[in-house]
Amino acid sequence: MTTEAIWVGIGFFGQALFFGRWVVQWLASERNAESRVPVSFWYMSLIGGLITLAYAIYRQDPVFISGQGVGTFVYVRNLILIHRADQTKNQSTPQA
Repeated sequence: MTTEAIWVGIGFFGQALFFGRWVVQWLASERNAESRVPVSFWYMSLIGGLITLAYAIYRQDPVFISGQGVGTFVYVRNLILIHRADQTKNQSTPQA
């Protein structure tokens, strides 16, 4: 197997994970009969985006690099906000 073939496989894996997050979001929304964005959506976004970013860097594609690079900050920020809200919720919940 060539290095090129391995990187193409990595690129497809990243894209599949990145696409899969929409399936997760859709199923969560259908299950709740309202629009929902589960935490797994943001983790899949981050991991899929980073894998795809690695592929874009390998391919030296500045458009793809900038798109995935900026997206990474959005995914990380959403995860920070979610975890901060969870910590606040846990601190305000009385212990039995």
